Amino acid sequence: MLKRIRSSIAGKNFGLRSLTVAAAGFLTAGFVLASGLNLTGPLNAQNSPPVLQTPSGGPAIENSFAPIAERLAPSVVNIKATKVRKAGHQLPQMPGGPFGENFNRFFGEGEGFHGPQRLEGAGSGVIISSEGYILTNNHVVEGAQKVLVTLSDQKEAVAEIVGSDPKTDLAVLRISGGKDFPAARMGDSSALKVGDWVLAIGNPFGLGHTLTSGIVSAKGRVIGAGPYDNFIQTDASINPGNSGGPLFNMKGEVIGINTAINPSGQGIGFAIPIDTAKPLIPQLIKTGEVTRGYIGVNIQSLTPEIVAALELEVRKGALVADVIPGGPAEKAGIKSGDVIVSFDGKTVEDSHALPTLVAASPVGEKATLTILRDGRKKDIQVDIARLGTGDHRSERSSGEPSRGKWGLKLQDLDSQTARRFGLDSKNGVAVVDVKPGSPAAKASMRRGDIILEVDRKPVNTVEELQEKVEQAKSKDLLLLLVQRNGSKLLVALKG
Repeated sequence: MLKRIRSSIAGKNFGLRSLTVAAAGFLTAGFVLASGLNLTGPLNAQNSPPVLQTPSGGPAIENSFAPIAERLAPSVVNIKATKVRKAGHQLPQMPGGPFGENFNRFFGEGEGFHGPQRLEGAGSGVIISSEGYILTNNHVVEGAQKVLVTLSDQKEAVAEIVGSDPKTDLAVLRISGGKDFPAARMGDSSALKVGDWVLAIGNPFGLGHTLTSGIVSAKGRVIGAGPYDNFIQTDASINPGNSGGPLFNMKGEVIGINTAINPSGQGIGFAIPIDTAKPLIPQLIKTGEVTRGYIGVNIQSLTPEIVAALELEVRKGALVADVIPGGPAEKAGIKSGDVIVSFDGKTVEDSHALPTLVAASPVGEKATLTILRDGRKKDIQVDIARLGTGDHRSERSSGEPSRGKWGLKLQDLDSQTARRFGLDSKNGVAVVDVKPGSPAAKASMRRGDIILEVDRKPVNTVEELQEKVEQAKSKDLLLLLVQRNGSKLLVALKG
């Protein structure tokens, strides 16, 4: 996975830090959001590979994408989003995750530009209801003052933004003025297998309906787009302007919404599984937003070092790095260092799986968490609270004295040190330097971290920390509870 991801959003360059959104005309820095593909080879409806004509005039093409393309094209629309920037004002930032920068650089206006300007971006969408409801990416229409939809017959209609969900980058639009719009059928993305053929139709670079084909390259990809990453990876060609467009299986069913591409590679595109969208669409249509469950924990992955430090016999589960004060988890007795291995009877494979399970839980109900604590399993009942709109606290997958073998330079956290690092904490020991190549550096410790515990024992001075290090069970493995940017995480140092 590239360190930088490019994000091209609905014709607007939001300059994404880690993902490129492929909405028509948006390019930034990493993965690109997409909404259109180009035909790469014919295929029949039974998922059999195409038979191509050889250069020497061998067998003729027996299969073609043409019949299925003809049938699907009317359900795909082009989207043009318009936003007007007022004089002297900067465009608003994209919310959360990698979608975090503005339109400016894409359109070429300099830093000194202060006049009003009309900005346009383009993307794609798919009609999901004969009543005119359209599914697309949130980044395609985010902040738009006018959304214009062009149908396959070139008729245009102004669309209403019915609802949007930045956390999954999905939005629902509606067009009126007609009946029995040609709606696509939604399929089952969980049934997809790596190697299955797929087709995509969209609006790359504003070229209008463009068809591409490819296969499912991988499933369950995490690309840093948000807390609910679970992308389908495909080698079907996806380009800026394809964002919001459908990814079809060979039955002609929508199994994904094309969202991002890796502009530095070839044949690496990403689509949101339609199974992610299905339960959200009714909420977006009814209320305009999505209601999610929340239990109030920050979680992280189980690394081999942490597994060893906690003396765990399993490698599956989500490690609780921190418990939000006053949240449902704290009230239920969940503690930092617990490993959540099951949520309401569903196995928690890793830290990425838990947020989705929690989010899908009915607010106001109770859930049973099975945890590992001190090597023993325990069931705990937790109330499911509501994750607030715009609340970014969702269950998150987190991260010369005493330098010694671990590579840490430490200092007591007095008021002067706290001010130096912009900290408001009064507990713990401050990390003022990390030696390159040391165990601390390899574990991603950084200057400004606050060490709160060593091997589950609290420390408030360098002297206390040194004592706890000397008393540690292992001289080659150290488990630290670290506070960083207002959150806590467990870090295992391996000597």
